[in-house]
Parts: sequence; structure tokens; C-alpha cells
Amino acid sequence: MKSVAAVHRLRLVSGPEGLSFILLLVCSVLKRTTSFNGVPVMGTVHGVLFILYLVFLVQAYQARRWEPKRGIVLFLLSVVPTGGFFAERMLAKEERGESAAPAPATA
Repeated sequence: MKSVAAVHRLRLVSGPEGLSFILLLVCSVLKRTTSFNGVPVMGTVHGVLFILYLVFLVQAYQARRWEPKRGIVLFLLSVVPTGGFFAERMLAKEERGESAAPAPATA
């Protein structure tokens, strides 16, 4: 049950993290092209969400005993604009049991 909660937390933060990344990029462009400077606020919001994503990724990785490849893919999705949305979709499928990732063996 613990592993399900870890994946669920990661899924819940992945969408907002992806959106905050896009908004931060938009604020960066606006800062350089207009007098609007939303970077300090969006930078903080994105930073907090990114750290939460990483913490929840490590927890889910350990709880689900994923292969390193899966952990690396989920990490890379967090540093690519719109990647958070793809991570959320992958994790939602896993929560529904549609994932190709095998369940961890119990000893």
C-alpha cells in the first residue's frame, strides 16, 4: 500500500511541476521583452514543486523498486518542458494497472 501512495504523490505533483516550468519560461521571456517580471515568484513556485517532485520520485523509486531506467526517464521528464505532463500520464497508467512495469516481487 505504501508504494501506491508514493506513486500517487509523484503523479499529483508532476502536472503542476510541468506547468510551473512552462510558466517560468514564459515569465523569463516576458522579463526580457516587457517590464513584467514574474520570474522571482514563478522561480520560487517552480523550485518548490521541482524539489517535491524529486523527493517523491526517490520515494516512489524505492517503494516500487523500479529499474534504474524508469527512474532516469522520470527524472529526465522533469527537466524537459511539458515533460511533467508525460510523467503524469505514465504514472496514471501505472496506478490503473496498465503499465508495463512489473510489480515488485515480495519476499
